[in-house]
Amino acid sequence: MTNKRAVIAGGGVAGTVAALALERAGWQPRVYEAYAENESEKGAWLTVAVNGLAALRELGEDPAEILAAGFPTPRLTMSNAKGRRLAVVPLGGPTPDGTVTTTIKRSDLYAALRRAAEKRGIPIEHGKRLTGFTEEPGGVTVSFQDGTHETGDLLVGADGLRSRTRELLNPGGPKPRYLGLLNAGGFTDRPVDVPLDRAPGMMHMAFGRRAFFGWGVAPDGRVWWFANPPRKWPVEPGEFTPEQWRAHLIELFEGDDLPAAAIIRATDEALGPWNTDDLPRVPVWHSERVVLAGDAAHAVSPSSGQGASMAIEDAVALGRSGSLAEYERRRRARVERVVAYGKRNGSSKTAGPIGSAIRDAMFPLVMKMLYRKGDPQAWIFEGREP
Repeated sequence: MTNKRAVIAGGGVAGTVAALALERAGWQPRVYEAYAENESEKGAWLTVAVNGLAALRELGEDPAEILAAGFPTPRLTMSNAKGRRLAVVPLGGPTPDGTVTTTIKRSDLYAALRRAAEKRGIPIEHGKRLTGFTEEPGGVTVSFQDGTHETGDLLVGADGLRSRTRELLNPGGPKPRYLGLLNAGGFTDRPVDVPLDRAPGMMHMAFGRRAFFGWGVAPDGRVWWFANPPRKWPVEPGEFTPEQWRAHLIELFEGDDLPAAAIIRATDEALGPWNTDDLPRVPVWHSERVVLAGDAAHAVSPSSGQGASMAIEDAVALGRSGSLAEYERRRRARVERVVAYGKRNGSSKTAGPIGSAIRDAMFPLVMKMLYRKGDPQAWIFEGREP
């Protein structure tokens, strides 16, 4: 697969790293992002695990340079609503060069990946939302909402959870699945008025009585945080004003022996709410000249901590594969296992009072048993197939 043109729909992590991988394999990629440049970097923060960092290096990129605006987070603590620590677990071992799992603002990651693409001469156009495509013997023609068209030898549909490319490849196919959790996040704007564990490299997560909470302290002292309130039905756009949403989150954590409420009070803007979704098995990943990547093919819950890393792994596999069928064989089993893993992790955040009591009692024992013979998550962090 060399010296051919690739049209990439989507300029997020999946689309940009796919462009890097295909350029490395000899293709001429061009990225088309649906949103305007200043609208495509919305969101809070994410974690790129060691398997994603290793994949970045395979693309010819230096993870330390791409993730320079982030900070290392190789360990994770789990606590209950009373503040009792239940476990400390590693987020994968370091890569051979010493790189560890890293937390970074979504906007900073996007910007770094785009700089990497620009250095290689890969064009990125904004305001280009894919509406359709037509496959022909000599190539594929892609249609955009603004009335323009582009032709290429390959279309990579990296257009996210609600992918139009996926819909066209899978008429009547699976839709995103709501997982019963909302998502919020933010960054503190002033000091938090309660004591915080500021140990470097540590992320903290806690099962509050009414919602799940996570936070980490950045090198500049600001606290980066997220919250997962359980809710049976999805949130609708405009359902909360920003003030109502922030107040609702504070109320959820009042009474917990956690810094959650104080952290949110120290934050002027609580981002969200967003629905937490994943994507069940997608029957068709590719046709002769069209292929899916990232969330368009296999959206994983944020509870997996693997969304960005799976997208980067996809890119490596796509660039290495001699055919689209080979790419699917390399990726499908692994990513579907990660989707299931993320769903299980999210389910543990919605336990009721009885379930929470059982979890708090059993969690330390279960974790000791699981880690007795090594890291049970090693298959994820080491990039292994099931």
